[in-house]
Amino acid sequence: MEFKLDGHYGYRRLILSSLPLIGMMVLISFYSIVDGLFVSNLVGTTAFAALNLIWPALGLVGALGLMVGTGGAALVSKTLGEGDRPRANRYFSMAVEFILLLSVATAVPLYIWMEPLSRALGAEGEMVAQCVVYGRICAAGMPAFMMQMGIQPFFMVAERPQMGTKVSFVSGMVNIGLDALFIIVFDWGLAGAAAGSMLACCVGGFAPLASFLRSGPQASLRFSFTRLEGAPLRKSCTNGLSEFVGNISFNVVAMCYNLRLMHFYGENGVAAYSVILYLGFIFIAVFTGYNLTVTPLVGFNYGARQGGELRSLLGNSLRLLLALGALLAVAAELLAGPVSRLFVGYDPELTALTVHATRCYAPCFLLSGLTLFLSAWFTGLNNGPVSALVSFSRTFLFELGCVFLLPALFGMDAIWFSACVAEILALILGASLLVRFRGRYGY
Repeated sequence: MEFKLDGHYGYRRLILSSLPLIGMMVLISFYSIVDGLFVSNLVGTTAFAALNLIWPALGLVGALGLMVGTGGAALVSKTLGEGDRPRANRYFSMAVEFILLLSVATAVPLYIWMEPLSRALGAEGEMVAQCVVYGRICAAGMPAFMMQMGIQPFFMVAERPQMGTKVSFVSGMVNIGLDALFIIVFDWGLAGAAAGSMLACCVGGFAPLASFLRSGPQASLRFSFTRLEGAPLRKSCTNGLSEFVGNISFNVVAMCYNLRLMHFYGENGVAAYSVILYLGFIFIAVFTGYNLTVTPLVGFNYGARQGGELRSLLGNSLRLLLALGALLAVAAELLAGPVSRLFVGYDPELTALTVHATRCYAPCFLLSGLTLFLSAWFTGLNNGPVSALVSFSRTFLFELGCVFLLPALFGMDAIWFSACVAEILALILGASLLVRFRGRYGY
């Protein structure tokens, strides 16, 4: 289905328009999942735990690319809604150039300080060496990783969602093929998993950039080297602040989960949580793909002063995401056993712990789509601070607080319910902000 920023979006058009980006985000989520599947079954539990111990730190840095990309896409779509295509193209080009600069500036210190970072995250003994190997290879590939994160939101603004899906499919297949080659054939272990992922990111990040570079002058978006300007870059960063804060919070929470789980359960706790995260990656990717579709629509209609369409987008989205959340929560309960056996079936004790933990965690998916959407809604309205407040509170304030508070009050098993409690609190906050700002934005 052809995607256009203008026009009315009912249920059918919203669903069909979001499918390409949902597919793209699900495929991207398979990078770490494929690594985990190969490493857990072919390299061992220690390497599997090491991968998931260091990955949140890498994701935290990579979130800078998503911040600039998402915020820049909101600014570009608003500018297109105002009818100024040349200025929109300049803003797009600035965002891409800024992502490249940020990636180089962060990759170097990350590579140098990987060993002390690994120890600070709780790695001990053999796990330290494994973390350093995986982390340094990923740090070297950070420009490709950040570009892939940052270029995604612009596919919808450019009205080319199918391109994003195709690129993600190809890069995903490259990742699977290289993991098999490097781990099974060459026996490179964890280093092979990291190399496979980063080479796949080169396909996912730089191939779309080359396509935008070759676009004709009449294309919706076209990349060309331009001088960086402070004002639009600051606006892009503030617009995307919620995505950055959300990713930082998610990764900080994951680090704290790992620290607490190492204390309560040892390596098995980290491994069990890793399996939950892999299932969560896919489900959250579905919600994220939908939000990446709707955010430029919100920005365009806000720029064009179409209050009626904003109200329609809001109501339709809330109903769709509630139904989808219920479906995914049930799916998580049903898939707990099969997914656990797929990753850690070689260890019966670890499998039992993982199944139990997944079933405790699963109800959070009922509400997570709504809370993520409320943050994305304010991003589309170019209100980065409010969007960041919802995102920050959801993970860093509510979930992190629950990770420490619930086990202290109800025992170590209560840690698996932290996400559920956090989603309820975040939904209350997001709904109150939605009502408060209704008059300002006319939805």
